[in-house]
Amino acid sequence: MILPLLPELTLDLADEDAGLFDATGGSYRSEEPPPFWSFAWPGGMALGRFLLDQPLYVAGRSVMDLGAGSGLVGIAAARAGACTVTAVDTDPAALAACARNARANGVDIVTSSVPVDAEVIVAGDVFYSGPVAERVLGFLRRSGAEVLVGDPGRGYLPTRLFEALATYEVPVRVKLEDQCAMRTTIWRLR
Repeated sequence: MILPLLPELTLDLADEDAGLFDATGGSYRSEEPPPFWSFAWPGGMALGRFLLDQPLYVAGRSVMDLGAGSGLVGIAAARAGACTVTAVDTDPAALAACARNARANGVDIVTSSVPVDAEVIVAGDVFYSGPVAERVLGFLRRSGAEVLVGDPGRGYLPTRLFEALATYEVPVRVKLEDQCAMRTTIWRLR
């Protein structure tokens, strides 16, 4: 699938008219995580666009894509000249999707289920709930890396700790977001 905001990338994602819980009859009851990786979320799309437009943030540097999902942001970082990219996700299906999508886009990405040391950490849509935001923020602040976050304003990002670098109007799936576009900001941890 080609995304309107990132036409230079090709990703293996769920069909355009699919919703997150469609295959489960509208609810989720399983030990397996939902297939978050099969969708391009607004924070990741905006962050991918930002890296392709502003490669100086990652060019020649090691990058960790935290909560990588489909690998979209890591692929953009690799295309923007990162010397190494590691896609980190706890879902094995997401890591498999990262590897498939990296091959489809002609870039090399290492996958890992645990965080790795990197000069730059990129993270799209990781501030989606209070408990997750608290854990992620603690990790990001301790990392010592430059941190770039794509966030569509879901309310859990402590913006006082970040500086805004850019904002995008991101086309999104109505079935997932109940709207056709979301204003999404790229933030750098202070």
